[in-house]
Amino acid sequence: MNREQALGEIIARHAGREGPLLPILHDVQRELGCVDDAVEATIAAELNLSRAEVHGVVSFYHDFHAEADDRPEVQVCRAEACKARGVEALIAGAEAAAGTRVRLSTVYCLGLCSVGPNARVGDRLHARLDTGSLKRLIESV
Repeated sequence: MNREQALGEIIARHAGREGPLLPILHDVQRELGCVDDAVEATIAAELNLSRAEVHGVVSFYHDFHAEADDRPEVQVCRAEACKARGVEALIAGAEAAAGTRVRLSTVYCLGLCSVGPNARVGDRLHARLDTGSLKRLIESV
C-alpha cells in the first residue's frame, strides 16, 4: 500500500467522527512516521479545514514530526516541576546514553509532577528517574 492509500484509509476510519483531527494525526504519525506538509494539506482538504488550522495543531503538540525518524524516542519532561526535582542534572548523562541511536526529546509536562523527573517511551510513563534509571531506560529502547 502506498502512502496516499494509507492516508486515505486513515482518514476514512475517522469519517463521521466528531473532532477527527487529533485521532487522524496520531494514526498518521504512527503509521506513516511523520506528518509532513503534503499530509497536512490532504487532511485539511478532507476535513474542510484550512491548512493553517491543521498546521497549528501539528505544531502545538510534540507528538507530531515533520520528518520520519526510525530511531526509538525517549521523551524527557523538562517542565517546572521536573526541573524543581532535578531533571536538568540528568540531561548530559541522558544525551550521552542516547548518542545517535535514540532520539531524546524534551517535552513539557507528562502529568506526573509530584513524582518527577519523568520520561515517556511510547505509551509508558517512567517516574522518579535518577541518572542511573534514566540511562538504563534509554539503553533498553
